[in-house]
Amino acid sequence: MKAWRLAMTRAVGGFALAATLSLPVMAQQPAPAAGGSATLDAIRARGTLICGVNTGLAGFAQPDSQGAWRGFDVDYCRALAFALWNDGNKVRYVPTTAQNRFTALQSGEVDILVRNTTWTLSRDTSLGFDFAGVNFYDGQGFMVKTSAGVRSARELDGATICVQPGTTTEQNLTDWARANRIRFTPVVIERLEEVVGAYVSGRCDAYTTDVSGLAATRSAQSNPREHTILPDVISKEPLGPLVRHGDQRFADLVRWMHFGLLGAEEMGITSANVAQAAQNDSRPEVQRMLGRSSDLGPMLGVDNAWLINVIRGVGNYGEIFERNLAPIGIQRGPNALWTQGGLQYSPPFR
Repeated sequence: MKAWRLAMTRAVGGFALAATLSLPVMAQQPAPAAGGSATLDAIRARGTLICGVNTGLAGFAQPDSQGAWRGFDVDYCRALAFALWNDGNKVRYVPTTAQNRFTALQSGEVDILVRNTTWTLSRDTSLGFDFAGVNFYDGQGFMVKTSAGVRSARELDGATICVQPGTTTEQNLTDWARANRIRFTPVVIERLEEVVGAYVSGRCDAYTTDVSGLAATRSAQSNPREHTILPDVISKEPLGPLVRHGDQRFADLVRWMHFGLLGAEEMGITSANVAQAAQNDSRPEVQRMLGRSSDLGPMLGVDNAWLINVIRGVGNYGEIFERNLAPIGIQRGPNALWTQGGLQYSPPFR
């Protein structure tokens, strides 16, 4: 068994203490008018969507060298702006940490949270949120230095493991270790860049988070081959955009925007051919989706051309995935369309 050095951090009987989930007091939001949306009214009056994103995660949400935000989650924010104004630039990005993301949404500091956040029962109820679908099916894994020669997470007995607090990751790590009688010492650090730095510098032997986050972190290293993502996946992590309870119209728009991205990919509608499809595609589902034979848009608080604008602006789900996540080595896997063996599909547009 691999011998690991131990570090002095918080631990009880060799196991990590799960972080206690704090439930901040929810701010009172204005009630929407009958059939309307207070959130959409406020966004339109402001002229800008305020989108809570990660502080910087390659492939998902990260500012480039010119300060422009790029990534999978960023494109979802842009897609919503295209749905509202046909202008993907009308977004202000607010970086949020694992600790302050929920307070930012509850307080109204952001209109929507689009970052790596797992859909759980307590977040869907006690915290007062609505998850508007799953835009990325993920699972928790482990990354180690390739030089360590570790091939399985079960070899981490006695290791120090870097983890962020206030996340499902911390609780999953504890549950997995207890179930498998693995003893470890957690190194608990809040900020993403600091926990990654601790792992890279050797302060901890392994780093655990969602596999997508591990892939993003590995891709950002000077020599990604020096880091190995172990094959073990110890949890289900359905990630998706979330909004506040109490404004169903806004939640519906975000949800069906996601479904529209999926439906467009399934129907072969892309950023390059959406205008032609709107004019010439005779399939009834396509005509309804693109607002040519129905009035579905106003049911969501937007006009009938909303999905044409979204697809023309950011592409379909597959285009968003290939543009942002494929370059850092993330495969479609469960995020493939149902027609290709994955879990992603859209309910009918009718």
